[in-house]
Amino acid sequence: MTEDTLRKTEPGALALQAADLHLLAFDRALHPELFRHFADYRVEQGRYHADIWVVGLSHVLTVTMGSRSLTELLTHDTEAVPARGVISRFRLKGERDHERRTPDGWGYMVSTQVETMDQALYKSVHFDLLRHTERRGWFYAYEAWGEGELVPFTYIDHEARDAEFHVHAFHAYPHERTIVKTQSIIELPPT
Repeated sequence: MTEDTLRKTEPGALALQAADLHLLAFDRALHPELFRHFADYRVEQGRYHADIWVVGLSHVLTVTMGSRSLTELLTHDTEAVPARGVISRFRLKGERDHERRTPDGWGYMVSTQVETMDQALYKSVHFDLLRHTERRGWFYAYEAWGEGELVPFTYIDHEARDAEFHVHAFHAYPHERTIVKTQSIIELPPT
């Protein structure tokens, strides 16, 4: 996220919009200094590790095995994103399924959904997700960006398997009554 984008997201002036989200996949890791990190998580699993960065109602997911990586980036700011290593790129809108296999054997599958609801339904889904975060996963609330009882948040749950890593991510945009969902599977290349 650039400094200009961050300035627009000061308390009481949330400029981040679900309609501005792009999903990119890279055949490499991205440098952490490209992003403002709100929370970082690491999962160690057998022959790989996964890093998940919460970067402002969006996320970076990198799975690394040895010197090889595959990265998923959900971002509002595509200007600061490097072009090198991009294997997939699209704007989030409605529902979409996408699959990609790299020449060196990584598998990447993602389902995305941007769902805007009426006020009553959004409020119910928002609080259902909050209750679910108490049982498992990682949760980050953007308190400074909230107005009233509905605060923007990111919720990420994962499952680490021997040869693949699964992530379910939810990003809540209460000012738009929108939930952005991604379900991703990264399959490791053969050894």
